[in-house]
Amino acid sequence: MYARSQSLTIFEFGSRFFVGCNYWSSHAGTNMWRDWRPEEVEADFKALSENGVQVLRVFPRWDDFQPLVMHRGGGSAYRELRMGEDPLPDTYFGKAGVDEEMISRLRTLVDLAHKYNLQLIVCMITGWMSGRMLSPTAFDRFNLLTDPFVLRWQVRLTHILVREFKDAPAIVAWDLGNECNCLGSRQGPSQMWAWSNAIAGAIRLEDPTRPVVSGMHGLTVDPESSASIIDQGETTDVLCTHPYPVFTPHSKVDRVNTIRNAFHAACETQLYSDIGNAPAFVEEAGSLGPGASSEQVAANYLHNMLWNSYAHGCLGLLWWCGHDQTLLNQTPYDWCGMERHLGLLRPDRTPKATMNVLGKFGRMVENIRLPRHRQDAVCLLTESQDQWGVAYMTYLLAKQAGFDIKFQYANSALIPADIYLMPSINGYNVMRSHRWKKVLQAVNDGAKLYVSSQDATLDPFFDGPSGVQLETSAKAPYPQQINCDRFNLIVNGPYELKISAVNAEVLATDADGDPALTKASYGKGEIVFCNTPVEAVMVEQPRAFENDSYKLYKYLMELFGIKRNATRNNPMLTLTEYIDNDGNLLVCAVNNTPNPITDTIVTPNWKFEKTIIGTSQDSATITVPGNSGTLIRFKSIK
Repeated sequence: MYARSQSLTIFEFGSRFFVGCNYWSSHAGTNMWRDWRPEEVEADFKALSENGVQVLRVFPRWDDFQPLVMHRGGGSAYRELRMGEDPLPDTYFGKAGVDEEMISRLRTLVDLAHKYNLQLIVCMITGWMSGRMLSPTAFDRFNLLTDPFVLRWQVRLTHILVREFKDAPAIVAWDLGNECNCLGSRQGPSQMWAWSNAIAGAIRLEDPTRPVVSGMHGLTVDPESSASIIDQGETTDVLCTHPYPVFTPHSKVDRVNTIRNAFHAACETQLYSDIGNAPAFVEEAGSLGPGASSEQVAANYLHNMLWNSYAHGCLGLLWWCGHDQTLLNQTPYDWCGMERHLGLLRPDRTPKATMNVLGKFGRMVENIRLPRHRQDAVCLLTESQDQWGVAYMTYLLAKQAGFDIKFQYANSALIPADIYLMPSINGYNVMRSHRWKKVLQAVNDGAKLYVSSQDATLDPFFDGPSGVQLETSAKAPYPQQINCDRFNLIVNGPYELKISAVNAEVLATDADGDPALTKASYGKGEIVFCNTPVEAVMVEQPRAFENDSYKLYKYLMELFGIKRNATRNNPMLTLTEYIDNDGNLLVCAVNNTPNPITDTIVTPNWKFEKTIIGTSQDSATITVPGNSGTLIRFKSIK
């Protein structure tokens, strides 16, 4: 048996930022278990390890490990489950419908991973993979997430996998399975919670020491959805994102190597962590092959994504996947051209540009742990809005302006903060009345609040706390304007809200000279109101971050008194701040464009000391290569 490791800490904040990939064998892809060639797996592992891969996510394919076939009688009635034509053996494995030979093959894989110093995340239920169902044929007529007949066998498989390998030192976590929210349809939030809780519970009964990873993709903020971040945060220990530009809404709007996609992984992963109240990492990421970008652009995109993920508290990043699969004729590779060129290594195991970037970055940051980054405001995501889209745009506007935010679902207990943002509220059900009153109480006690509206009903707000009165609301006949001495914005919003200032200061006006941005006192605090949903409008607007929209948020910084330790001029060079254990200021500066940026980091109360990562500098005037970053340390001069 295995000797347990005592250093399984990669999912704890403050451990190394890990890099790796998802793994199917180079010779057989998803057929690797039935076409088992351990010498090929060993050659794969050797090549991946030598090129800097640290962590692999692996997939015991469900229909291979539990090859159950349903035998039926008259009227197609259920009679018995068998392994092909053979009855289930009266053995430890047979009673769970598990193929003992597959367990032996997985044991070889686990031992090879340990040999090459690779850590493993092992998936439990791999019934969905790259557009194809891989479930046992016995369950073809069942909902794989809600039917108790299926769940019983899924739990049995989970018990076997964890019990057999819980002492393996290479394994660092158990995963519910690959994107298991794709296994069924029409399940409600309670059913998805019940399934996740059952599989996670089976894992924890066998091994209470390792974390359980969600493995889901496309989760939502809304707790009433079929796969919510909040529910996954409750039932599992570690959340994960699969931030592909092609599949995630509002990402394939701009070029893959520009700021929107450079921050996709970092923003979505922080959203999951904040809303789910759990650590999170990028479990799958990729440019999705030469049909999406060139090999070098994909590598630059990965480099930018790594820098931003590292800078914002993400635990690590795994690429999809280890090897190109250009020589295989089985599905899903035969179906979809996108699935064939996604590897870090080519079929002959030579490294692609993405492999070189991933390995180099992992080695570069391996011994440099960042403290928690500074966050200046809480962003409340409300009902009826496009929560992901609004969160994404708000995050980027704040970063361009020069500050950082934390996310919260508006119908959860209010996080204490000095500054709250409620961007692009929408519809008649913005948030529960008692939750809204908590926000107003926080403002009354001294907090500051920004609200922008997409023709939303929030009560009490108009003719009250906001200091403005709504006169009319109608479809916008032309783009709205927000004009003041700080900026002039044109916004293609869907509605035209005409407001008048009753007890509010007018900060900006529209094309007709009517108020567009106002500020009102409320108790000891302030409410700033924008009558245009700037954030929601940017969601599908190409190159939205190449104009002056961020200047609205720069103005909010001034209004709300956000004073950062470090500033710069170029909004495409984003700064993230930390204070280390010795009281030094660390600044991570990331260039979110393909071209070099030269800028000066201004730190009035701090003196430049050294460049920790990146091109060596002798001052705070820096040049950062395209899609890259640098980490600098400053000492206090007080």
